Amino acid sequence: MGTESESMLQLAAEAFQSRNFDLAADIYECQLAGLEDAGSRQELMVRRADALAFGGKFTEAFDVYRQASEIERLKPVHLVNLVEYLSASIKRQDGGDSENRSPRRGEEAAAAAGCGYEDISCRICLSFLFEPVTLPCGHCFCKKCLERERKEKEQPVMCKQCRDSSRVADVQSYRVNVVLSNLLAKWFPTQHQAGQLRREGNGLYAEKKMEAALEKYNQAILIAPMDHILFSNRSQINSSLKHYEKALRDAEMACRLMPHWSKGHVRKAQALVSLGRTEEALRQYLVCLSIEPDCRLAKTEVYKLLSDLLAPVTDQVPEHISDYSNILSFRAHIKNIISTPSQTLRPSLLSSEFSLAFTPPAPERSGGGEVKGKGEPEVGRLEKCIILKRKWRSTEEEKGGQERSDNHKRSKSEPAEVAHSLRYGLSDILDPTDLECSLCMRLFYEPVTTPCGHTFCLQCLERCLDHNPKCPLCKEELSEYLVKRQYCKTVLMENLISKYLPSELMERQKIHQEEMAELSNLNKNVPIFVCTMAFPTVPCPLHIFEPCYRLMIRRCMETGTNCFGMCLGDDLKGFADYGCLLEIRDVKFFSDGRSVVDTIGRRRFKVIQHSERDGYNTADIEYLEDVTVEGVAERELQSLHDMVYDQALVWVNSLKAEQKERIEGHFGPMPGKDPVLQTSPNGPSWCWWLLAVLPLEGRAQLPFLALTSLKDRLSGIRKVLLFMAHSRHR
Repeated sequence: MGTESESMLQLAAEAFQSRNFDLAADIYECQLAGLEDAGSRQELMVRRADALAFGGKFTEAFDVYRQASEIERLKPVHLVNLVEYLSASIKRQDGGDSENRSPRRGEEAAAAAGCGYEDISCRICLSFLFEPVTLPCGHCFCKKCLERERKEKEQPVMCKQCRDSSRVADVQSYRVNVVLSNLLAKWFPTQHQAGQLRREGNGLYAEKKMEAALEKYNQAILIAPMDHILFSNRSQINSSLKHYEKALRDAEMACRLMPHWSKGHVRKAQALVSLGRTEEALRQYLVCLSIEPDCRLAKTEVYKLLSDLLAPVTDQVPEHISDYSNILSFRAHIKNIISTPSQTLRPSLLSSEFSLAFTPPAPERSGGGEVKGKGEPEVGRLEKCIILKRKWRSTEEEKGGQERSDNHKRSKSEPAEVAHSLRYGLSDILDPTDLECSLCMRLFYEPVTTPCGHTFCLQCLERCLDHNPKCPLCKEELSEYLVKRQYCKTVLMENLISKYLPSELMERQKIHQEEMAELSNLNKNVPIFVCTMAFPTVPCPLHIFEPCYRLMIRRCMETGTNCFGMCLGDDLKGFADYGCLLEIRDVKFFSDGRSVVDTIGRRRFKVIQHSERDGYNTADIEYLEDVTVEGVAERELQSLHDMVYDQALVWVNSLKAEQKERIEGHFGPMPGKDPVLQTSPNGPSWCWWLLAVLPLEGRAQLPFLALTSLKDRLSGIRKVLLFMAHSRHR
């Protein structure tokens, strides 16, 4: 029997997941029959209520939730699905099915644009960027917002724009972006001053100096009356001073200024709870969850309010519930909410004015204490209240309709006007010199911001770090930054330049492209590493520590060629007339700026002209290829090749085990014969491998690199092997 019951419950769960809510509700109802255990019974009743709610049978669902609460007070785990449904209903009514909607990033951007700060806004608070901090991913946020995120969520901060948390370490270690902060203070002194007053007010609030904090916020709002953050924070201060009506007005203003900002709805809900208007508070918390589903505070409060409102009425009324009769009134009201969500859950209908029409009034009392209308049904009183409210509104509209209409138009147009003035104002005041790199004194190109808050062109910063692993301005240690190489461009800085300085940016890009084109030419001014012998197809690992070669390697990678020349040193010319082009396969960086570069030989070349660039050698070169032969000469070449290859194998196999293991660990095993002898312009790979491992000095190896005759190269190798064999026998 137990197995059958478990099977049915599993079937019900699957039906719920597949959105067959009627079937799930029916199965749970059947399983409830005869079930006596109170805990199990409550669990199944909650599941059935969930299925009924999601299936659109809200009145039945509410009755079942209430019956379940009579067994034992409902816990948050019991209300998860109900809260999910109610918040999803709000989201659907606010703009289509939430499942088919894009992430909130678009809404956040639109909201920020509405306040006029779309170019310089924080995507957490959706307000003017104050004390901007640049994360390693390149996105900027208010310093206070990042600190609050870390504190409230008690988990690694996630970038609100790219959703990346892997690069974000302890946000407390990040400094304010110096360049951006100074520019914003210069361009928008009023908003910056309001931010400073807000910071001072927060400090006073932390010291519990409420009146002084309130005064700071009053001053800030006078100079920045469209900043929703100021109204939200002042609402909190007023709540602390027990000025709940003022707190509610400020919270409502924050919601009007920024409807898609979850914290404004939290503030409004908190004020409503303090005023005993729990049903309206519940709606505001649900609106918050429809905007930010992970808001822990809103979830906690929604669970608490629903649990209180669904609990059996007793003499023990929670403090935040206005009065006993209001609970009864809300019992009828919440049924109405659940049964007609399209009329009651739209955020547009959740403004304070409209919600009054749907709030059941407390029973009126006569002078003698009698309750008027005691016998009226709750829903009847609600309908009567709505009719009276409509009559009152119609008369008021006749008197002050025009005034309200003008105020509404003005409040609606203010954000657009601010946006318009900021957009054109920024174009007028933005000077290209404001966005110059302090190292190259040119317009920022690919700006990056260090953890210490300083911004430079990417290439400028890297060139400085070649010489010293410290910030060029404040000298703070950047060793960890060096080894991680997280050079993400500062997005806001790039956007400002591209939007407001397009012609200057095009000129800067043109200069950069010309430099890259010159650096990527593998015939003219090819970078030359003067060090050792290198051969085609043979690995050549390098330890890079000199600043000039750090720059050279980086440029090779930036241009995409990943190639540079390797030549032996020469006392007269600086480097030899022949060399090998190396290709970078991998680079491992260290915290002090050094690196190990894994390269492999590709092509031989002859130096036409020696030169120098930024501290390292360059050369104009031409590439060498073996001359192909045919007929009798080809057959003779094949015969010589096979004979020398066999001699090479004999020499390799005669090496001691340790010696052979060390050679193969560095250069790999000896390559086999090529199927077609003259396929490669460099000749067989095994020849170059053998030349690399033979105990010859660089000066003795160099002539082999210059030869374009495979026959001559094989003959030379044969002489070396014969000499080695003769020396061993002696």
